[in-house]
Formats: sequence, structure tokens, C-alpha cells
Amino acid sequence: MTRIAGMAGNRGRNLLNIADRRPGGVEFAVVLTNSEDAPVLEAAAERGIPTEVVPLADDMSRSEHEAAVLEALSDYEFDLVCLDGYMRILSDTFLESAPTTLNVHPALLPSFPGMDAWGDALEAGVSVTGCTVHVVTDATDEDGNVIEDDVDAGPIVTQEPIPVYEGDDEEGLKERVLYEGEFRAYPRAVKWFAEGTVDVDTDAGEVSVDADVASTDSDDHDGREARSASNTRAAKPREGLPARRLVSDDRADTLRYGENPHQDAAIYTDYTCDEASVVHADQLNEGAKALSYNNYNDADGALNLIKEFDEPAAAVIKHTNPAGCATADSLAEAYEKALSTDPMSAFGGIVALNRECDAATAEQVIDSFKEVVVAPGYTDDALEVLFEKDNLRVLDVGELGERTERFTEKPLVGGRLVQERDLQSISVDDLEVVTEREPTDAELESMVFAWQTLKHVKSNGILFTKGTETVGVGMGQVSRVDAVRLAAMKADEHAEGKDAEGAVMASDAFFPFPDGIQEAAKVGIEAVVQPGGSVNDEDVIEVANEHGMAMAFTGQRSFRHD
Repeated sequence: MTRIAGMAGNRGRNLLNIADRRPGGVEFAVVLTNSEDAPVLEAAAERGIPTEVVPLADDMSRSEHEAAVLEALSDYEFDLVCLDGYMRILSDTFLESAPTTLNVHPALLPSFPGMDAWGDALEAGVSVTGCTVHVVTDATDEDGNVIEDDVDAGPIVTQEPIPVYEGDDEEGLKERVLYEGEFRAYPRAVKWFAEGTVDVDTDAGEVSVDADVASTDSDDHDGREARSASNTRAAKPREGLPARRLVSDDRADTLRYGENPHQDAAIYTDYTCDEASVVHADQLNEGAKALSYNNYNDADGALNLIKEFDEPAAAVIKHTNPAGCATADSLAEAYEKALSTDPMSAFGGIVALNRECDAATAEQVIDSFKEVVVAPGYTDDALEVLFEKDNLRVLDVGELGERTERFTEKPLVGGRLVQERDLQSISVDDLEVVTEREPTDAELESMVFAWQTLKHVKSNGILFTKGTETVGVGMGQVSRVDAVRLAAMKADEHAEGKDAEGAVMASDAFFPFPDGIQEAAKVGIEAVVQPGGSVNDEDVIEVANEHGMAMAFTGQRSFRHD
């Protein structure tokens, strides 16, 4: 366990934050101050941390005071010294006798060193400031006089940027740098020291941090649904997830409201993104109302779905779930097949197309109420048709190109989940047939289409397909059997001109029991594609064989929980 000697001159809020959070399991051996009135003394005592006071007498030299500090600390065992508002420049008298000493400065060094970093940042008119955790080095001459250029000049361990907003005053900026910057950066640095991942070369003025690089580990800590290595394709090389992510997005626009009218919202943009996106799309009918929070969310989901296919493809999305999706020889045919899966649910939905929208497709789009249409271009005739609808937002995302964005993320209260995008893609050759009956060529084609579409259905997800069109979607159920029943109801009651009889069923995760297959058999499902990997796979396969179904395993699941 790493033990810390904290040294503060006033409230010591950074030290108390570290004491409360215990990054890397650290503990405070002692908190020392040179002022008997420092509030940190009472706060430390409340936490059971021993305290020491070493006043600075009028006739004390710098080295004499530091010798007294070292004497006061000599009764404690500690591995790291952390300063926080300790208003004394330290010399080698202290630094050469103590372990590594850290300090936090309220600016992005080397910018704005000195006592008034917040005011200096405001006066300079910068849009970004921040804080710096650095190793403390001697900033005095042989007589103990301060060398101003050497203050706050020790090697940097970590930094945290903080924006400066219009209307900021010094006090407001000071508080934001503390709570949003120092309270992040200082515990991070302490954790690295506690984990032994920091190498300080004071002579060279350098700090290297092994923990602050991307990890190449690809350990699977949840193998409950993993297939054996013999049944999966070779894993692609992983570049690893970085130990720390710095994200800087610019507000593109404020929105009318968020998911609900009582929530404020805005759209932020990453101008370094080269991939086709709804954030960067041109809204061609400028007179129409702007996109809402939900429009952006649904349009993003729709665009991501149609990027899966090389053939002409169309999708209709409602609340980020596909109401229908299809590929065909022409865009108009693909849209017709997608819409007919669930035209009732498609009302007020989002349309995404992966080809230039032509007039024939546009005529179908405006035949019922839609919120947004997204495509990589439009013919003049198509625009003339689409512009007939005043509030149908028409987005041109430009050439679809490659999918270049690597991560997806989900904010949590107090943190953020980050993962690689699910860019898995299967072919017929990747399918492992496990039943007595082999799938037909048409069923194999339908399995591949279903799997690429199912990635965009909220879990638990079940998809019924015929050829390369959806016929029923069962999404977001807490029971996989209920998801099968929902897909069957959608196919038999909502789809136009098609039903579940003879369809292929895809499941985004394995069937834990045979009941899902039994439900599928009741509505005429003839083939199933699923990950496999359940302890009850043999029972599931046996039921499929009893009903004359063909079944193939993909060896990989496609959960989507957002």
C-alpha cells in the first residue's frame, strides 16, 4: 500500500479528495501544514488522519524550516509527498531527503505559472486552460532565494484541459478548474504512482507513465456465451483501448429540447470525423424545422444500418429499432420491401437509403408521414418530390465510404462506457450447420442478411426474414421467447403481403432453452441462425431436428443494449 504525506497551506481540498477516493488504495500517513489555523487540520482529523503543524518563524531560513518539516515527518512512513496549496517553494534540503513530491498547478504548464494562473488565463483571453500535476524540483539558488523561472518547472506527470466560457470570472474559473480538472488529474497521478507505473528521471526532467498508454490485452472476462476456438474465426488483432481518452467536441447547435420537452439539449460535432454521419449532413430543405434530439438519434441508427450492405438497401427506423429493412436490385424495390414489414410502425419514422435517392423511391417515401430521410445524394426529380412535404427533413450525408470511427460510447452517471464498434460481418462460409437438414442456398443468403440487420435491433432481439427482406422484428424484450412471439405477431398481423411461414429466424444470442425454437415452429419458421454456445445447445438442436428445421451457428453474438 502506498502511503502519502500531504502538505497543505489552507483547506487542502485536493488532499481530502484523494483521501476520500483512495486512488490505487492509497492512505494518508499524515497531513502537515505551516499554519495552525488551516482548515485542513480539522478535516483531516475527522478522517482519522494524523496531523502536524510546523509554523514558519520570522527568523527561520528556508532550509531551517524544511529541516523542521522533515523532523516532524520523521515519525511517519510514507512513499509519496503530495502538495496542495502549500505556499512555500521547496528546495533540495527537503526534496533530496523526501520521496517523490508532487504538486498540482491550476493551468496547463508551461502556460500561466505563478500565483494567479486563473486571472492570467482570463486576461490572455484563452478558450482553454486546465491543470497540471508535476514533480516538484528545486527552484532556489544556493542562498535559498527563489528562481522565478524554475518555479512549477518540474517534469509533468499529467494534465487536464478545462474550457474557459464567455462571462467567466476568476472565482468561477478557479472552482471549475479545481472540481473538473484537479479532482480528476491529481487522483489519476497518485493512482499511477501507487500502481508503480511511473518512472521519474529528474536529471533528464522526464516522466514516463506505463499506465497512460493503450492496452493490447484482449482478455474476455465474460466467457459464458463464448464458443470454443475451433468454432470461431480467428480474432482480428486489437490495437487496445487507451488508458485515458481526451474528447473535445464543438457545439454545432442547440436543439429545441432533448428526449422530452423538459430536457435541454445540444448537438456537438467532431470535425475530425471523416465517416458519413447525420451530424455533418447537409439539410437540403432549409425551410423545414431543424432536427430534434430524437431525430438525430434515430437517423444515426438508420444510417448505421444501411451502411452494412453493398446492394441497394433501405431501412425504416423507429425509436432506433428497425421497423423494416431490405436489399433489392433497385432502391425503390428495397424501400417497398422494407416498408411493408411494418407500415403501421413506420409512421413517423426515419428512412435511410444507401444509394442516391431517385424519384420512384421518393414517391413512396412521401406516401406516408416520415420525419427524416437520409441518403448519399438525391436526383433533382427526387428533391422536387420530397420538398412537397414541408417538414420532411432531407439529409444528404455525401458518399458513404468506409466506416472509420472505431469506438462507440455511452455516458453513465459518473463515468462513460467505451467499446469498439460492432463491425462484425459474416458470410455463408462462416456458418456452422448443426442440424440434420442443411439450409438451402436461399436460406443461407437470408441468414447472412438477417445477421447483419439484427446487429441493429435492441436486445433481446429476434428477426424473421425471407430472402433479403425483414418480415417481423421482435426487439427489446427481457425474454427471448417473448421476442420470438413479438416477431411472429409483427409478421402475421402487421406485415403487408408476407408472413412468418417459411421464414428464417435470427437470434442475437444463444437460445438457453428449446422453448424459443418451439415457439418459432408454431408459426412456420423453417431455418434458424444463432450464435450457439449454450449449455443446452444439444437440446435446442434436437428440437430443431424434430421440426425439420435447418440451424446454423455463427459463433458470435450481436447484443445491442442501447
